[in-house]
Amino acid sequence: MGRDQKILVAGVGELLWDIFPSGRRIGGAPANFAAHCMALGSDARVLSKIGDDEDGQALLAEIKKLGLPSDTIMVDADMPTGTVNVVLDHEMHPSYVISEDVSWDYLLSTPELEVMAAKFDAICFGTLAQRNEVSRQTIQKLVASTPINGLRIFDVNLRQHYFSPEIVERSLSLANVFKLSDEELPVICQMLDVHGEMEEQLLALMKRFNLEVVALTRGRKGSILVTPEDKSISNGENIEVVDTVGAGDSFTAALCLGLLKNLPLDKINSNASRIAAYVCSQTGAIPLLPRYLHF
Repeated sequence: MGRDQKILVAGVGELLWDIFPSGRRIGGAPANFAAHCMALGSDARVLSKIGDDEDGQALLAEIKKLGLPSDTIMVDADMPTGTVNVVLDHEMHPSYVISEDVSWDYLLSTPELEVMAAKFDAICFGTLAQRNEVSRQTIQKLVASTPINGLRIFDVNLRQHYFSPEIVERSLSLANVFKLSDEELPVICQMLDVHGEMEEQLLALMKRFNLEVVALTRGRKGSILVTPEDKSISNGENIEVVDTVGAGDSFTAALCLGLLKNLPLDKINSNASRIAAYVCSQTGAIPLLPRYLHF
């Protein structure tokens, strides 16, 4: 999956404010993914929609601070900017209460977006932003508009009740890379009637949906990458966790760029694990990555 030209990637879906007890931070998996891809040297975009309100303007300001272009972020005159209340447990793992009927639920495609999508080397999408039929149709159309030889990464990101077997199956049929966590794997396997031990489940999902890569993150226990020809196991990093918000998105970003650069699978897994561990050791989903983590 090597690329000679400048890598162009996109995260499509939710863009919002994560509301912590200590204050608010820019959030949404697609934005986190794009910001980390940009930090690691790619040209990245967020495809989303914000409200025509103070929260939306503040999000645009944060997007610009991160160095991300804002030309693919639409503004909705009627619906408010999205917010999520985030609560951290004693192990710093987050739970979410996500506001409904917000601007990113009504993401619409445009001819300009579809032309741009045809140039993406990779696009990343999940389930949350597909909870509303309007955004669901748009996301699936944009993913299908990307080059067939590019990466279509389904980072499932199960949140609350905002997913269904139909959304998961359709997303997997569009994807060629599937990333999920060890907490999400049993939910997905029960939903799709997949059986066996963990690695058997990963291989069964890969075969069933003709995937090129399946990536499983396991928190402190590390991560597993499988392809039709290879397997990589990372044992994880020993770090002090500050919070885990955004760690999975940073892993996905490193996975994406490693695949596009055609790095060895073990190297991809090692890079992604180290970056995700660093994010866990910092406050917020998009900390500045030190140079030694770049690749």
